[in-house]
Amino acid sequence: MQNVLIIGGGVGGSAILNTLMETDYLHVYGVVDLNPNASAIKTAASRGIPTAEDYAKFDKQQVDIVFNVTGSDQLYQELKDYYLEKTVVIPGSLANVFVRLLEEKEHFITQLSKDSHREKIIFNSIEEGMIGIDKTSRITFINKSAARMLGVQVEETIGRHIHEFISLSELPRIYETGRIELNKELELMNGATIVTSRFPMIDENGETIGAFAVFKDITEVVSLAEEITDLKEIQTMLEAIIQSSDDAISVVDEKGNGLLVNPAYTRITGLQMEDVIGQPASADISEGESMHLKALQTRKPVRGVNLKVGPSNREVIVNVAPIIVDNKLKGSVGVIHDTTEIRSLMKELDRARSIIRTLESKYTFDDIIGLSSEMQLSLQQAKLAAQTLVTVLLRGESGTGKELFAHAIHSASERKFNKFVRVNCAALSEELLESELFGYEEGAIPGIKTGEKRGLFEEANNGSIFLDEIGELSSSLQSKLLRVLQEHETLRIGGGKPIPVNVRVIASTNANMEKALLDGKFREDLYYRLNRMPILIPPLRNRKQDIPRIVERLLLKLNQEYGRSVESVSDKALQYLRVYDWPGNVRELENVLSRAMIFMQMNDKVLTEEHIPLNMLKVAEAKNEVVIQSSAPLQEQLDTVERGILHRALQQYNGNKSKTAKQLEISLRTLYYKLEKYGLM
Repeated sequence: MQNVLIIGGGVGGSAILNTLMETDYLHVYGVVDLNPNASAIKTAASRGIPTAEDYAKFDKQQVDIVFNVTGSDQLYQELKDYYLEKTVVIPGSLANVFVRLLEEKEHFITQLSKDSHREKIIFNSIEEGMIGIDKTSRITFINKSAARMLGVQVEETIGRHIHEFISLSELPRIYETGRIELNKELELMNGATIVTSRFPMIDENGETIGAFAVFKDITEVVSLAEEITDLKEIQTMLEAIIQSSDDAISVVDEKGNGLLVNPAYTRITGLQMEDVIGQPASADISEGESMHLKALQTRKPVRGVNLKVGPSNREVIVNVAPIIVDNKLKGSVGVIHDTTEIRSLMKELDRARSIIRTLESKYTFDDIIGLSSEMQLSLQQAKLAAQTLVTVLLRGESGTGKELFAHAIHSASERKFNKFVRVNCAALSEELLESELFGYEEGAIPGIKTGEKRGLFEEANNGSIFLDEIGELSSSLQSKLLRVLQEHETLRIGGGKPIPVNVRVIASTNANMEKALLDGKFREDLYYRLNRMPILIPPLRNRKQDIPRIVERLLLKLNQEYGRSVESVSDKALQYLRVYDWPGNVRELENVLSRAMIFMQMNDKVLTEEHIPLNMLKVAEAKNEVVIQSSAPLQEQLDTVERGILHRALQQYNGNKSKTAKQLEISLRTLYYKLEKYGLM
């Protein structure tokens, strides 16, 4: 590398300096100028290049080339005389020509480098393998695809004989004969099979200088063919499944136009294939909106929607799911169920559920929310009862959570690992309830010729049985239940041998048991057996301070059921909920929240007063106003006024019944009677 000294720090000097700093074969030894603020001087100083005001300060032995860009002929002659013969002194005019030549050279080198790089990228990005040889059969070029197929690195192949890597290569023969060969099959040394085409390389003078081959690994082609065959088999299988399904299936594209329906679809809807293929998804809907379009809009599945379809307004249940491939929406598929059979099955299911649900208990005392003194008392009594085997009678209005208490008592008892059987005594006829509770022997039930059945008391042996609505038992069933409680044994219908059972009985009722005793509808001895541990569960109107926590728990449950993400309830909405008396108790509260969530937007996070269906809350009562309808009978109007007076008096004394009776100047017994009459207990 030669050392260059630049004399003159002006525009010319700066141009030469900038050009030389980008070359690899000339080294700037120094820059000279009388002006220390000259642009070339500043540039050189910033790059660590020595500068001076006099060229004599540089060792002339080290200078190979001197650029005089001052424009002074006298200085040019001084430089010629001063430097050695080996030093080339270039005047400013030649310096400019030199700079232009260097710039053109750099331009051509850069352009050539770009072209070479682009060709190399194209060469290596080709999926087919490419390899070339010279006249000595040595490899002169190979791309990455070829190296990958041969299992080698590009660098290790250049300059080596072709037969070292492809033993059966015909490229040397192609060089000798100059003939072209197309689509020849060849097996590589690693066992892979390729299809190759070979060509001679001829220069501009018509002389053969080598040969090259282009080849492709047909293993991928075979694999692709096998995949296509598999896909066709899967497609055939899917078509067979779709065609044989008893449920109607319809498929639409991403625009909501029909693509496919099966025979069951035409049978259920009454529409032919030409009525829906290529038509909008709503073409088959006679009442309701298309769930296909909804699934396409939301990119989420839609389940269990009731619709009417076809010309006959057939009632169906629809499930629709979007078809998403590689995060791209391709359409949606819908399954339509005829509700005729479903209704029949649902009736059987509802009947079975109303008869008995033999499941493990799923609630504990932690699931019961209650901060009021009355609720805390009930919880303490229930926890105490759970530690013993005493029969429990849960009393309270409908919807107060009696079944929840029954679950919790069983879960906290020593029997928690055994069965918890639930029976709704009001849901069945006397004969059916008797057979379910006590079972029967073979031939004991008319219409059932064979088989015997274990009763629910037997099924619940060593566990607990929850008898809901115990006040609805007939006299004969009361007698049989009394025997179970007294003798700890049960007798099947048609059986003669008592079966010992060890069952913990938890009963519940919302009826006035004392009135039933006076009316002779309930056995006194059975009542006292059941009433050994009575637990009164207060209604929601007597513990409104629990409403915020109950609402919070219900939101978690309803979010899971409806797929929502409601996080809270606004303060004003809570005020609405607090002032209402909730005659249906927690069950009614859940119903109101459920309906409110249904009408909320999917992305709503806060349930506000606007979402609450005020028509469900009897707004006048929620505001503690007494509304009298002049068209109502006199007694009904009087009852409305009396109920409002009692309600406000109870609130005034915080539910203290003694103070309420004293303020109203009536006896405590009369107050209890009226509270029971108007559902204010």
